[in-house]
Amino acid sequence: MSAEGTALAPGPPKLELRGVSKRFESAGREVLALEDVRLRVAEGEFVCLVGPSGCGKSTLLNLVAGLEFPDRGEVLVDGAPVAGPGPERTVLFQDAALFPWLSAIGNVRFGLRLRAEVPKAEREERARALLERVGLGEFLHASVHELSGGMRQRVALARALTAEPTILLMDEPFAALDALTREQFYGDLQRLWQRSRRTIVLVTHNVREAVCLGDRVVLLSARPGRVCEEFGVDLPRPRDFNQVEIAEVAGRILRTLKSHLAREDGGPEPAAP
Repeated sequence: MSAEGTALAPGPPKLELRGVSKRFESAGREVLALEDVRLRVAEGEFVCLVGPSGCGKSTLLNLVAGLEFPDRGEVLVDGAPVAGPGPERTVLFQDAALFPWLSAIGNVRFGLRLRAEVPKAEREERARALLERVGLGEFLHASVHELSGGMRQRVALARALTAEPTILLMDEPFAALDALTREQFYGDLQRLWQRSRRTIVLVTHNVREAVCLGDRVVLLSARPGRVCEEFGVDLPRPRDFNQVEIAEVAGRILRTLKSHLAREDGGPEPAAP
């Protein structure tokens, strides 16, 4: 396994997958989605998972979230096995999944209602602060149908942060957004991460997006998904999606992916562009 850039920080990892394999039943046959996945993520690290469709990226994220369980191996958070969902791990999906009958601040308040330790009198103030943090301070009382796709995803992010998770799991959260909104969101997310240094694991099909956002890009092989390469991204932040340096690193990762796919198909490796 190769790596570029800085090495993983010393000490125990925040998140670890030890020899994780997962099978599913599909159309009457058994499908091996992930096989012997080994991955360590440091406290405060931003890791992006990329790979071809069907390589098990979302399955891996669901295992970390505790929504599914491995057939073999272990998923550990702070050294303890994941036994199910927990408030320290929050998932942001592609679909914002907001309650359409609630306003922006109402959706965030709902997330705070699930935290018994937060007094009712504080929920409004905290919800307001979270929405301001994601750039929606002027849209607190807007209804969901009045918000653009990017604004709805910002509300979903604010709601996800109500649990104050130590690990934020993101499953292609920008896929449904237009290009301009996506690029604005990249800047927002980088600023949020730099302030909180929260551990983030993001799944994406967009290699340049992964390089723009991540400290490390983990490349999964075609099904069954395995970690085949890792690329450290040692570029200063904030990063611009259109930077030449980002395109260069993304190009190397894409060439590596094509090489792996060619070997798995039994054909010749593609020539470098």
